[in-house]
Amino acid sequence: MPSIEQLLRVLAAEPNDPFTLYGLAQEYAKAGRTAEAVEHYDRCLAADPTYCYAYFHKAKALEDAGRVQEAIEVLRAGKAAAKRVGDAHAVSEFSGYLDMLE
Repeated sequence: MPSIEQLLRVLAAEPNDPFTLYGLAQEYAKAGRTAEAVEHYDRCLAADPTYCYAYFHKAKALEDAGRVQEAIEVLRAGKAAAKRVGDAHAVSEFSGYLDMLE
């Protein structure tokens, strides 16, 4: 996976690319930089509201930071988005994660 610095350079060229925003969010989350991770997951979702992995991993970052209620809200939003696009696998993943947290 590219480094945060590499991803920031790519993002400078294409500031609304959901794949790059998601990758950057993942790297921030891996580094324990929750606020920056959440910011970039949000930017990813603003660029592509159907990017189901962004909802899932945003919820994971929030849960890891002890923000369980926020994670639940994100999972519900992600499940709704997955239903809208007909992604049954993602709906199942969101449902299982919600069952675990609720």
